[in-house]
Amino acid sequence: MVKQHVSASAALCAKKTAPKKKTQDQCGQQPLSLFDLPREDNFFLERNLQQQGYSVVAGLDEVGRGPLAGPVVAAAVVLPDTCHHARFIDSKKLTAKKRQEIFLYLHEIPCLIGIGIVSPKTIDKINILQASLLAMKRGVDQLSEHSTKPDFLLVDGKFPVPLITPQQPLIKGETRSASIAAASIVAKVTRDKIMAELHTQYPHYNFIKNQGYPTREHRNAIQQYGICPHHRLSYKGVKNLD
Repeated sequence: MVKQHVSASAALCAKKTAPKKKTQDQCGQQPLSLFDLPREDNFFLERNLQQQGYSVVAGLDEVGRGPLAGPVVAAAVVLPDTCHHARFIDSKKLTAKKRQEIFLYLHEIPCLIGIGIVSPKTIDKINILQASLLAMKRGVDQLSEHSTKPDFLLVDGKFPVPLITPQQPLIKGETRSASIAAASIVAKVTRDKIMAELHTQYPHYNFIKNQGYPTREHRNAIQQYGICPHHRLSYKGVKNLD
């Protein structure tokens, strides 16, 4: 499938239906100014893109690149214009209780959510970077199938998602986009639930506490009990024990 990565200047300067891209002088500002720095208004990017003609802007983020076990999970989230955007911040800065509160809030408001999950076996096959991008793609696909297809994607990280949808990768996107931050919360809560379910099957790894991350306790459990079908065989500390 052809990848399409829309540059920051294109998103800032051109309406989606415009036949020609405006020049920097016509825009009246530096073309990278839309995406360059964090802003106090964490819905600025979404609002600006909507003004350029992109009516459905989705934020994408993933959780679970570092763990030795479990899937990588991504979410695609489209926030309404009228919600309290400032409450959406990086999921890593929130307690589990606060993440759950915001997760429930997102399901109460008219928010569009898509989830993408990629298994450990696929991670081992295609590597974690490609698996993370695939999870985000699946989140957008689910969003498109069950609600509305986004016409612009704000993607956390350096790399575009393998979709032809116009998009903009953003390093530390959770600090710059409310939609990306909301996606990080949805992905984190969803993955934690998956790992809690795995804990009931494999309690000796204590997945409910470590979520599969390489804590000392988890590594010691691998040494004592070996690995389970949900461990990532390509990861250091696991690949020599299968």
